[in-house]
Amino acid sequence: MAKREEQLKRLIAAVTPPDETARARAKEQWDSLAKPLSSLGLLEDAVTKLAALQETSCVQVSSPRLAVFCADNGVVARGVTQCGSEVTAKVAVALAENRSSVSPLAAAAECPVIPVDMGMLDFGGHPGVRNLRIRNGTGDISCGPAMSREECLRAMLSGAELARELTEKGTDLLLVGEMGIGNTTTAAAVTAVLLELPPGQVVGRGAGLSDEGLERKREALRRALRLNCPDPRDPVDVLAKVGGLDLAAMCGAYLGAAACRTGVLLDGIVGIVAALCACRLCPAAGKALLASHVSAEPAAPRILEAVGLEAPLHARLCLGEGSGAVLMLELLKMALGLYRSGQSFTRLGIEPYVPQTEEKTC
Repeated sequence: MAKREEQLKRLIAAVTPPDETARARAKEQWDSLAKPLSSLGLLEDAVTKLAALQETSCVQVSSPRLAVFCADNGVVARGVTQCGSEVTAKVAVALAENRSSVSPLAAAAECPVIPVDMGMLDFGGHPGVRNLRIRNGTGDISCGPAMSREECLRAMLSGAELARELTEKGTDLLLVGEMGIGNTTTAAAVTAVLLELPPGQVVGRGAGLSDEGLERKREALRRALRLNCPDPRDPVDVLAKVGGLDLAAMCGAYLGAAACRTGVLLDGIVGIVAALCACRLCPAAGKALLASHVSAEPAAPRILEAVGLEAPLHARLCLGEGSGAVLMLELLKMALGLYRSGQSFTRLGIEPYVPQTEEKTC
């Protein structure tokens, strides 16, 4: 385990600061366009953030890829979900065969989808599903730890390695999604620990739980926290004790992408909880992260605030599979179309906008 701890330290150390000169040049380019200053709001911010990350004002998003990390969670045995764990594998196969819910969205956005098996229950493999299995699903967190620290580190480093590999193959924007029945429960557990919030403020209905199911979910979370005593000062400990293999791999993928200066589009609640873990381990990793939407789960706004992100989309999305990230990708592409258009005040013969200051009155 010491070797993998050292690998994680080296990964974190490889994350360098953003290029503020490139950010400033991108802002100047936005401000030169024939429109009110900052009038595309968060979309302008996303482009300037990518400029600082890519170290150039010539921002590129020409080869995006969506990695969907799939894993099962033992806490499903507590009745915290509408369906059983077998659904995870079925959706992973559908992802590989381009017939899942996110598939037509990704096709429209010209974004290839890569389903990744981190530990689906009794999954024997399938063409098109990347095999990075760590174990056969996690333990029931209400009865003990989800996994060992060694397994958690392996999942994190596997996610980081995948991000590096995809970058080397030309990916210039990594979209990250997940598929794992029960993972809103594990995400809520990690949130409760890292943000020091009571279960009632972090547990949502996931994929449409009844009132009875919601109470079972809250009780499972309370038991998990009492039994495992995760250390809020150590995100790896938290992920290992009450998290999931998908969460750990996503956290690692964010760190790996940040080290490669590759931008990451986050998806829903599980994605932003993984971002919270990544930023607690390495605050500088936030330079690579872009939010897509505000999840319907109750803690989502608090998590986004904690990682310093603001999400452009407020659409009550809760589909998962990276769907929110794909929708945000299309908005980002359109914003880049304007950014590169060269439709300046000078070309259109319009007096440039300048920042206004309030006039003092007597």
